Amino acid sequence: MENKKIKTMFNFIKKINNIQFPFISSLEVYFDLGTSNTRIAIKDKGFVLKEPTYLGYNTKIKNYIFFGHEAKNILGKTPEFIKIIRPLVNGIISDFDAEVFLISHFIEKAVYPYLSQYKFLKPNIHAFALYPQSATEIEQKAVEEVLLKAGCSSVNLIEKSVANAAGCGFDIFSHQPVMVIDLGGGIIEISITSGGGIVAQKTLKNAGESMDKIIANYLYLKNGLILGEASMENLKIRLLNFSNEEKILTVRGKSLENGLPKSIKIKTSDIREALLNNFNQIIDSAKELLEISPPEIVDEVYNRGIFLIGGMASINGIDHFFSQELKIKTLIPENYADASLKGLVNLAKKPENISRLIG
Repeated sequence: MENKKIKTMFNFIKKINNIQFPFISSLEVYFDLGTSNTRIAIKDKGFVLKEPTYLGYNTKIKNYIFFGHEAKNILGKTPEFIKIIRPLVNGIISDFDAEVFLISHFIEKAVYPYLSQYKFLKPNIHAFALYPQSATEIEQKAVEEVLLKAGCSSVNLIEKSVANAAGCGFDIFSHQPVMVIDLGGGIIEISITSGGGIVAQKTLKNAGESMDKIIANYLYLKNGLILGEASMENLKIRLLNFSNEEKILTVRGKSLENGLPKSIKIKTSDIREALLNNFNQIIDSAKELLEISPPEIVDEVYNRGIFLIGGMASINGIDHFFSQELKIKTLIPENYADASLKGLVNLAKKPENISRLIG
């Protein structure tokens, strides 16, 4: 009986929140729900949040108690009754309820402070969100439902590949093709956009987090060392480069032989050797995309160049590596890490752009 009352009250509050008052404008909020990081921006306010897509769940009290940075920082250090959850896998929502809790928390933290100036009637939150081109209709619907349950009154979904091109500073509605390689944590998206749509596209799952696991497997087989997730990511960030700069880092893990602490020195060449096949797969996919594209598009891409965005675009010398392998100049925009969300913000400035993209 009590649960029924709570449910009725929740539905009533939801209906009240969805009432559109003509004298109060809605607040436009932009979301990039990434596998590794969640980013949020607000119209005319800019970026307001960038936090890891992690939650900590306490199985004793059956509640989520850690979010974002705090949850990621305690990864591998918690008692059994606290589970660290990753609600997205390869760019797709895999744990719906956890993602709702995470986004609700982030909205409360980053968006609600901007609503505090409204004493009585607060504006509705109108959400714009990105989704990978490989997502099915059901997976796209999951993104929409998450944002609605997290407190948004309406949601518009935009393909991430289109926003990537806009984030690199191009007019996506012009018929001048743009090729972008998004080196993300969950998936790698290689796309050519033109005329407001995707001409050709490939999605790979051997992204940043997959590479962390490859590094762990490499050190396990070669050195008999067992490493945690945080250590693998740290090794990749600090050592990997394509500029022939050799760095050495001492890392401590657990010995495979006796389970005791073990320290070894890892070199840049070790990490590069472990991941070279992975990067070659990305290169091969980019070549395949160019091969299946019309000659006019390939010519435009050759003249304009290929743009690298995403977290791994920060790897020193990666632009020269791609340029040498593809024989096309490769560029990294200034806002490479946040290009997707910046592109979404730029597109949403003109309502007619959104109308053309969502049909």
